Amino acid sequence: MAANRSVWRRLELTFLLTYAAIFYIIVIYHSLRLSNEYGVGGDKGGRLKGLRQGWIWNRFNDISDSQWRNFRGNLPILTVVLGIFMLLANIMRSTFHLRGKGLSVLWISLSLTYIIYLHGACTIFLLAIAVGNFFITKIFGNTHIFPITIWMYNILVLVCNRLFEGYSFTLFGQNLAFLDNYRGTFRWHICFNFVMLRMLSFGLDYHWAHGSPKMDWKRHVQHCGLCHSGKSCYHARQERSLSLKSYSFDRYLCYLIYAPLYIAGPIVSFNAFSSQLDSPQKTQSNMKIFGYGCRWFFCLCLIELMTHFCYYNSLAISGVWQLFTPWEVFIVGYGVLNFMWLKFLLIWRYFRFWALIGGIETPENMPHCINNCYDLEGFWKSWHASYNRWLVRYLYIPLGGSQRKLLNVWPIFTFVAIWHDLEWKLLSWAWVTCVFWMPELLFKSIMRTPHVQNLLNKLLVRELSAVGGAITISCLMMANMIGFVIGPTGMHWLISRMLLKENILVLIGIFVTFYIGTKLMFHVRETDTPRNQNK
Repeated sequence: MAANRSVWRRLELTFLLTYAAIFYIIVIYHSLRLSNEYGVGGDKGGRLKGLRQGWIWNRFNDISDSQWRNFRGNLPILTVVLGIFMLLANIMRSTFHLRGKGLSVLWISLSLTYIIYLHGACTIFLLAIAVGNFFITKIFGNTHIFPITIWMYNILVLVCNRLFEGYSFTLFGQNLAFLDNYRGTFRWHICFNFVMLRMLSFGLDYHWAHGSPKMDWKRHVQHCGLCHSGKSCYHARQERSLSLKSYSFDRYLCYLIYAPLYIAGPIVSFNAFSSQLDSPQKTQSNMKIFGYGCRWFFCLCLIELMTHFCYYNSLAISGVWQLFTPWEVFIVGYGVLNFMWLKFLLIWRYFRFWALIGGIETPENMPHCINNCYDLEGFWKSWHASYNRWLVRYLYIPLGGSQRKLLNVWPIFTFVAIWHDLEWKLLSWAWVTCVFWMPELLFKSIMRTPHVQNLLNKLLVRELSAVGGAITISCLMMANMIGFVIGPTGMHWLISRMLLKENILVLIGIFVTFYIGTKLMFHVRETDTPRNQNK
């Protein structure tokens, strides 16, 4: 029986891999066709935005995404600046044996130089808000009203920053109007989103440090290989409260403006960051960090190939998708998601690389490929993983955790949308995601009950899970197309087109593809499980 099952699994895997190969050949073919037709010099050329002369085979390069364009354009100077900072910091740390306060003062000096260049005179706004948050924390940090107080302060500041677009100095007096000519090269209120998360982390970690420890340290050491070997894992650094004197202004300011993580993260808790000022990370050796950098460079080459040959983002933002068939819209939407994943992977891992060189370990964003996620919960845990950890620690658990999971997703995703920007499009994306999440949570809850597990055999559970995964991927595609490709009004057009008689087969084909893709992901996860257990 076991031998027959093994043969069947091999045959199934062969079929799934063959289907996947054919699928990607078709997707790449149509992506190239659409990009060539609507690109410069094509039959329908001249309609795409953001194409510039590239460097690969004389092709044009799609740099229509402003985040990627700015990061790519500033990559050389960023590398030089952060390289100099790391060289100075590591030399000073080893020469003068800097730890804790000494290291934080050094990084404040370096980071302030960096931030004044970025924000110019607007650095005053950032520092004033940070000082206000520090005083609120120190005054109310040991009271029951502190959590709601610190949240109200930060949400209010976040909204006001966006409504007043970073404030004009003329609001505070005409004699300060000249400072508006020195606002730097990067809008400070955009970077403030990450600063806000750090301010909340500092405040709440300080508040919880007054209480009894929540972490069972002995039990954790028994189950954590790193901590058992004498090192400290990130989870231990985050959950273990520091002494109250460690919540000082110098460490707080260093944490807020630490140059390698300032612009885009990854997000690290105050406890974890501050503990690494005293004891730099030892989980990643120099060789591992070098290999990490090499993999990053490979991904950079990959996105350059993608943007030179497949103009997914430009096709999406230029509005030409309205001329496409539903199948072509699906290809563009799928391509945009893959482009976004690779873009954010490069941005986040670039800054994490420099933080590791500086002795600061952060959570890894994008631990799984976007094409290896078949449920919403897994997708959000592996997309902006450090942000997900932050949300779990500072919002999800305080709101009641798993006991109120169905209710918690609504305020959490509403906050995520507002945190990104004040746009109805993002709120629509957040609430649509919550609606789609409800059935998944209910399905998982039902499938975990002993009665259902005894009633259904493993094969049926696997098939039902694959169907559920196909439905989830469909919902995820729809939510992200609303948020980042065609908007809420465009989705009405797409659904009406999909439901036409001649497009029903396309809709079925897409769903079957998601079903087959989910089953392939099952095989990948089953291969990874023994490997992870042996680590």
